[in-house]
Amino acid sequence: MRRFAMVAGEPSGDLLAGLLLDGLCARWPDLQTVGIGGPRMLAHGFQSWWPQEKLAVRGYIEVLRHYAEIAGIRRHLKARLLVDKPELFIGVDAPDFNLDLEAGLRCSGIKTVHFVCPSIWAWRAGRIDKIRAAADHVLCIFPFEPALLAKEGVAATYVGHPIANVIPMTPDRGAARAALGLAADATVVALLPGSRRSEVRYLASRFFAAAALMLRAQPSLQFVAPILPGLHAEVEGLLSTAGMAGRVTLLDGQSHAALAACDVTLIASGTATLEAALFKRPMVIAYNMNRLSWHLMQRQQLQPWVGLPNILCGEFAVPELLQDAATPAALAEATLAWLHAPDAVAALEQRFAALHSQLRRDTPTLCADAIQNVLEG
Repeated sequence: MRRFAMVAGEPSGDLLAGLLLDGLCARWPDLQTVGIGGPRMLAHGFQSWWPQEKLAVRGYIEVLRHYAEIAGIRRHLKARLLVDKPELFIGVDAPDFNLDLEAGLRCSGIKTVHFVCPSIWAWRAGRIDKIRAAADHVLCIFPFEPALLAKEGVAATYVGHPIANVIPMTPDRGAARAALGLAADATVVALLPGSRRSEVRYLASRFFAAAALMLRAQPSLQFVAPILPGLHAEVEGLLSTAGMAGRVTLLDGQSHAALAACDVTLIASGTATLEAALFKRPMVIAYNMNRLSWHLMQRQQLQPWVGLPNILCGEFAVPELLQDAATPAALAEATLAWLHAPDAVAALEQRFAALHSQLRRDTPTLCADAIQNVLEG
């Protein structure tokens, strides 16, 4: 019986890890997995020793506030794994947590795989030394990454982006709208202010204020906002403050349904922007965070783009309004602009369809193949 340990520190990592486990459990039906994970991993029989939410913190300042607790979890997890060693450790994203853990486990003879190459091509290029020390192998979700890592002496395999196989090439907008109770002929704006509490606190009020401005300009608009269930009360308070109570339909998660149903999305920078691109939706990417965290990130940024669709396209295919530029007025104007530019939307849909084809691979099997090669040395 094989036994692997895994850590996925946030909802997007749980999605990736759940798809990875599809391939691993098919390859090794009696596989046991332990560590830290979320509901999609638990559905595969994964044993999570700590709640995944403990690690879902973003931004330098926010991480510092929770550092003692997060460091304590990592220390205790490492000690537990060294007492009862797994055959393999897989760190799923969450590089700030996982890379140091992987390096310590690897020094003790445990083989390590990191799933999702840290964004050294976008910022923090100096992290490559840490990756080299931490991972026996890196599973890459973007096609240009293995060659980049090979130049630095890091073994890697392109496995495609798992989400590209989950999202259909031609999303069924009508079915999504019916499922959400939206009229087929409505003009729908999806508001996605993030999956972390810290993101929602910084962005939701701006998004809702922008929605109020959009509604003033175009009263027939309908708004949906996928929100994690634990954040509903906080978000409802922000809606009231913005004068939008009852004007935005809050969804329990269901981000994919919202993206399939909408005409345009105002969305926080992160994995969700790639999902929006795979749903072939025009978008406005926004981000706002603690000012010191933003300053530190800006100093390490290597490319002019922050949003994944723009990074993969190599240009500003969609607008990015970040930090001080993410004012309600600017967000509203940029979002409404897509609704009055059908030719630009059609061109963007074609661009995103090509990107979708490039990212679509048999990810579970490719991951299992790569991991089997690691295990066999």
